[in-house]
Amino acid sequence: MENKTPGEGRILLINKPLEWTSFDVVNKLRYKLKMKKIGHAGTLDPLATGLLIICTGKMTKRIEGFMGQEKEYTGTFTIGSTTPSHDLETEVTPPTDISHITTKAIHEATLSFIGNVSQLPPMHSAIRVGGKRAYEFARKGKEIELKPRVIEIREFEITGIALPQVSFRIVCSKGTYIRSIARDFGNALGVGAYLSELCRTRIGSFLLKDATTIEEVSL
Repeated sequence: MENKTPGEGRILLINKPLEWTSFDVVNKLRYKLKMKKIGHAGTLDPLATGLLIICTGKMTKRIEGFMGQEKEYTGTFTIGSTTPSHDLETEVTPPTDISHITTKAIHEATLSFIGNVSQLPPMHSAIRVGGKRAYEFARKGKEIELKPRVIEIREFEITGIALPQVSFRIVCSKGTYIRSIARDFGNALGVGAYLSELCRTRIGSFLLKDATTIEEVSL
């Protein structure tokens, strides 16, 4: 799906493939559309899939507005293990015993996340610290101090439990790191957790079901 106004640029809804960076998508479309002025409205990690808004030409002026809109994600946490990046980018620790974790405990653990909450971003993130990305320090094993930020989680629904996997749907504000929610959710259960699957299904009123693949985009 796209919004196309002659001379004014385009808004493209793209379903980002697994293992592509958001910049990979931008670069591919820049070449395909022969557009120099092009950008995306909100990064998705390489191991995430789902909705990516691409703007070209004069529509790039709307990127910041799109980035500020509410997001919806679905995905899976794996409980009982952790990783330094809180997802599958880094090595998974040996599993711990989760036999005592009940369905009730999993559902109750979501309650403390609803509303305005203070969230510590993951070390493996693109936040700039001293002119460098935080993940550059993390990949070199260097510790840096990241400051918590207030984000809003409007909905946190458990959609399936097949331990150690816990499926979820989250509606949240700009700046929310789902990997950090995975970390904090595991801590709330006392067994650790990491993000094993993630898909962005909505940005504001834009829906993943209306998105196209990169291959389907034409001039």
